[in-house]
Amino acid sequence: MEIKDMALLVVLLPLVGAFINGVFCWKVGKKAHLIAVPAIAIPAVIALKLAYMVVNGLRFDDVVYWWITVGNTKIPIGFRLDELSTVMVVTVTFVATWIHIYSIGYMHEETDRGYAKYFSYLNLFCFFMLTLVLANNYVLLFVGWEGVGLCSYLLIGYWYEKTSAANAGLKAFITNRVGDFGFLIGLFVLYKVTGSLIYKDVIEKANLLTPEVATIVGLLLFSGATGKSAQIPLYVWLPDAMEGPTPVSALIHAATMVTAGVYMTARSSVIYSMAPIALDVIAVVGVATAMFAASMALVNNDLKRILAYSTVSQLGYMFVGVGVGAYSAGIFHLFTHAFFKGLLFLCSGSVMHALHGELDIQKMGGLYDKMKITALTFIVGALAIAGIPPLAGFWSKDSILHHAYVSGHRGIWLVGTITAGMTAFYMFRLIFLTFFGKPRDKHLVEHAHESPLIMTIPLIVLAIGSILVGFAAILPNGGFEGFVNKALVLREVGGHHEEEASFLIILSVVVALIGIGIAYSMYIKFAPDPRRLSQTLRPLYLLLYNKYYVDEIYFALFINPTVEISRWALWKFVDVMIIDGIVNGVANFFGVVSSVVRRIQTGYIPDYGWLVIIGVILICGIKLIF
Repeated sequence: MEIKDMALLVVLLPLVGAFINGVFCWKVGKKAHLIAVPAIAIPAVIALKLAYMVVNGLRFDDVVYWWITVGNTKIPIGFRLDELSTVMVVTVTFVATWIHIYSIGYMHEETDRGYAKYFSYLNLFCFFMLTLVLANNYVLLFVGWEGVGLCSYLLIGYWYEKTSAANAGLKAFITNRVGDFGFLIGLFVLYKVTGSLIYKDVIEKANLLTPEVATIVGLLLFSGATGKSAQIPLYVWLPDAMEGPTPVSALIHAATMVTAGVYMTARSSVIYSMAPIALDVIAVVGVATAMFAASMALVNNDLKRILAYSTVSQLGYMFVGVGVGAYSAGIFHLFTHAFFKGLLFLCSGSVMHALHGELDIQKMGGLYDKMKITALTFIVGALAIAGIPPLAGFWSKDSILHHAYVSGHRGIWLVGTITAGMTAFYMFRLIFLTFFGKPRDKHLVEHAHESPLIMTIPLIVLAIGSILVGFAAILPNGGFEGFVNKALVLREVGGHHEEEASFLIILSVVVALIGIGIAYSMYIKFAPDPRRLSQTLRPLYLLLYNKYYVDEIYFALFINPTVEISRWALWKFVDVMIIDGIVNGVANFFGVVSSVVRRIQTGYIPDYGWLVIIGVILICGIKLIF
């Protein structure tokens, strides 16, 4: 099979699975996973074969067919398989496969049609994400970009009977439209200057971009990434996305939608290499988002929302890597993050499964003895995200911090290092409150049990991945980053000394261990009353617990004024006065006319005779005159 056919198969198989389960949901029912799982597992196997071929020097960039042809403008359906897209395809298909398998156990209580619909949405999500990462042009990337936005809306609001779920899906959809508006303008400007949106053409014609134009395009494209990858100021949709089924959260956070912005930015390295100001903005926004989100996770008590804020924070790290010019370091963290974040969300789903949907960690405790597989794999994921060696997060996070330091972004490095300590603290606060100590709600915990094998096997596989995949950093020929760099246009980051690198690594690990130690002291050794603790630092606690009141500010500044303007300007003026006024005015006009004309219809034959005579006389008179 040719490489083009293999790439096409990787993209289309999930679409076929989505079509069968979606159209024939009433017939497929509880057997939907027999279609959905192979529809993503087979592409995962093919992706590994493609990765082997790319490692051995094979690349692919070709057109399947020309999609849009208008004058000199040609937009193809085409795929680009290089080192960057290979990493993304392997990540998406592998992690998504285990999420699909886990879903068989998690969603077993769904109705037949709901079960098939759920797997149809999952497959469709993967189809659009694979389209996005394999596209060889920005237009096809945008199709996948909008497709994952649509699927996130469908899956976040999957239980649409719940008002909170329906609102969360709507919030995600609208927030991303704000960012996508800037993204589209960026594509228009890029096309105006280069005359093409095909990656290969943009790279060849990049010299037509002045630094000023490259900066404008870069910032506009990044505005789309702030929505899709949940960065300041458009991060607000992601914590609310927890309203969907937990495997959906794992898929969104680990392998699909939120990674799209990081991928797009790295794919556009030819533009950003000419726009150092845009890169600095990305780095600053990234590190600000990392610390901002981490601070909110410190006091949150919702199991899944803590993980959601950790995703926002880790995405900030990825953008720091991209922003300091170390694109491959950002992609490396994306790769490792997919394993441990997918693991953490699936573990949280296992806890929910055992506790009948409960998410408040303040009600938990003592679950370790009842759920040892879930607890141990959860601890592996927490150690990985905290950056404890030799787990995956240690290699990728430290690489980003190292590149930030040696490139001269010392302030960003310092904030990133402090945030790493905060990450370790809130993750082990979650671990200690959930799995250790005495149960704080005995009735809730006493009936807890381990999840079935169909759910725990994916946990074990992803835990093993969270331990091992970081070692890709030390593979021959430059390791993971050297491999990805072959597909990128790079900006010089700066040199470094081994002594300096060793110091940074040791410091980062020490900071993470301090964070874990503080969490242990607070929640295991001394175990203070959380209410007393919150009262001690009440103003700060309320600020963090209420998420800096950002949602309230957005409602006051944007949403409520928009609703009021819409109510008065669009409804009462445009709709009621103009549209209804025209329609009702036409109706009233003909009502008046008909009320006059109907008087002619008397029903008496002599009256009609006189009218005929009068009509004949008038017609004859007109003929004589004219």
